[in-house]
Amino acid sequence: MHARLLSVPSPASTSPSSSSPYLPSASAGARPRRASWKPRGPASAPPPPLPSLRARASMQPAALPHDGQGGPPVHGVTNTVVGVLGGGQLGKMLCQAASQMGIRIIILDPLPGCPASSVCDEHVVGSFTDGDTIREFAKRCGVLTVEIEHVDAATLERLEKQGVDCEPKASTIMIIQDKYRQKRHFSKRGIPLPDFMEVDTLHSMEEAGEKFGYPLMVKSKRLAYDGRGNAVAKNKEELSSVVASLGGFERGLYVERWTPFVKELSVIVARSRDSSTVCYPVVETIHKENICHVVEAPAEVPDKIKKLATSVAEKAIKSLEGAGVFAVELFLTEDNQILLNEVAPRPHNSGHHTIESCYTSQYEQHLRAILGLPLGDPSMKAPAAIMYNILGEDEGEAADSFWLISLSGGLKHSRRISPLMRKQRKMGHITIVGSSKISVKSRLDNLLQSNSSDPKEVSPRVAIIMGSQSDLPVMKDAERVLKEFNIPCEQTIVSAHRTPERMYDYAKSAKDRGFEVIIAGAGGAAHLPGMVASLTSLPVIGVPIKTSTLSGFDSLLSIVQMPKGIPVATVAIGNAENAGLLAVRILAARDPELWDRVTKYQNDLRDMVLETAERLEDLGSQEFLKGMA
Repeated sequence: MHARLLSVPSPASTSPSSSSPYLPSASAGARPRRASWKPRGPASAPPPPLPSLRARASMQPAALPHDGQGGPPVHGVTNTVVGVLGGGQLGKMLCQAASQMGIRIIILDPLPGCPASSVCDEHVVGSFTDGDTIREFAKRCGVLTVEIEHVDAATLERLEKQGVDCEPKASTIMIIQDKYRQKRHFSKRGIPLPDFMEVDTLHSMEEAGEKFGYPLMVKSKRLAYDGRGNAVAKNKEELSSVVASLGGFERGLYVERWTPFVKELSVIVARSRDSSTVCYPVVETIHKENICHVVEAPAEVPDKIKKLATSVAEKAIKSLEGAGVFAVELFLTEDNQILLNEVAPRPHNSGHHTIESCYTSQYEQHLRAILGLPLGDPSMKAPAAIMYNILGEDEGEAADSFWLISLSGGLKHSRRISPLMRKQRKMGHITIVGSSKISVKSRLDNLLQSNSSDPKEVSPRVAIIMGSQSDLPVMKDAERVLKEFNIPCEQTIVSAHRTPERMYDYAKSAKDRGFEVIIAGAGGAAHLPGMVASLTSLPVIGVPIKTSTLSGFDSLLSIVQMPKGIPVATVAIGNAENAGLLAVRILAARDPELWDRVTKYQNDLRDMVLETAERLEDLGSQEFLKGMA
């Protein structure tokens, strides 16, 4: 299947270019108009009432830039023509957002069939790194922006001095284009970063290795993205080969101290023309071969980490110039530090989920910011979302039939991004929104497994632990109940007295391993549930197990008399079945599908009692008892 996850025809009604009444009339599937370079008359007709948007903010513009020259009036939120340097996948989604707002977009891209060409108002075929082409293109636009930072920023700087409106500013793009310059900029402004230094000879690299240790991250200053332009030297002997793999010192290199992060985070920051900012919720990004592969929103980190990450991201963006959406990639370290990795001056992979999961998508927000419209509400309108990037597995293979199915319950459709498949380059993405992180992950797992001949192993959600094998005849009932509800679990022996180190490690690592509930069998003295509860914040359910001496009463009393601050739930002596059911109810509280199964289970119990009562009433006690014999 390569990059195709689901391959079905898409209805014509999904075409953004044919769904908006605010764009110049065009038949569905019509070819985009090509720029003729001939100026058109100025806009004269007044716009109709503003269209309603998903964002909650007012649509009244604040200090709109001048209108672009030429073109018929566009009856949307503004008549300003937006010119975009670059027509890739980000440009395509930017055009889709513009069509919903009635904003006219023209793009400059060298590829005639680039992704955005099918949905923009006009596509000028030309290079966004050629100064003459950019200058001619700018004459047609009211405001210039970028969907890729590798543009001719020097030309943009000269155009700004001539009065052309560029957002973000050329100075910002210049800083971000050179990653070493970017590091120096943020370092001077007190933004926390991994240690770094410039290198231009093998000797200076060896000095860096002695200073920072190994492994050593080596990076190209310019034209590095999606893992390209980065290499790791594991030891001193690998330095020369790493330099060669990156094109030599003449390309411009620098090194960073290796960061042993525990998570990669990202914050999308929107900055308006008046320099005010809003931040989207912090997300976690999971990379595959240095390419963003999965984004989980919001990130599962403590609130203090979210506040710290947001603060670092906002401070970094406020140090730059110009309006737009910026993506700030961050490292969360083992000692709970937040370090800035790098910044993108445009919409970003880590913000694709905002199209479905937030009141204002990053693309609509970018347009609002550069046009001087009030910034929209960046908060999530769903409790959880997950975005999965579909990456090409082969080179050059056509992807014409690649589509995603739109289903109710959170899976949104997205057209193919690129006409040709390129290995490890994005071909499309899936966004799933839902009521909990568990539910969206489960839906994604189901989708991936249905399209794979090698389904991945499902992580257990409940841990069932006991002090010895003699507890297993009782504790097996908890496993049976969990299996009835299709909840993966793990059973093992963890003794509080005989293997205290194992108990400590097991309890401390349980959350990171994906467990959500722990069921602990309690034999004599019942120390296991209480000790585990003191080491983890996960809910712990103790099961008192009957013993030959005190019949389990010592275990029951030990559990219910835990000190304040260390809660342990319990069930009747030997009733591991109820422990399993209680674990199911805890999980169901934030898993709608599981909640439905729990409700059905309760209804089945009720129906069984009602049927028994009816039989007793019909047969009478003597006949009923005979049937039970």
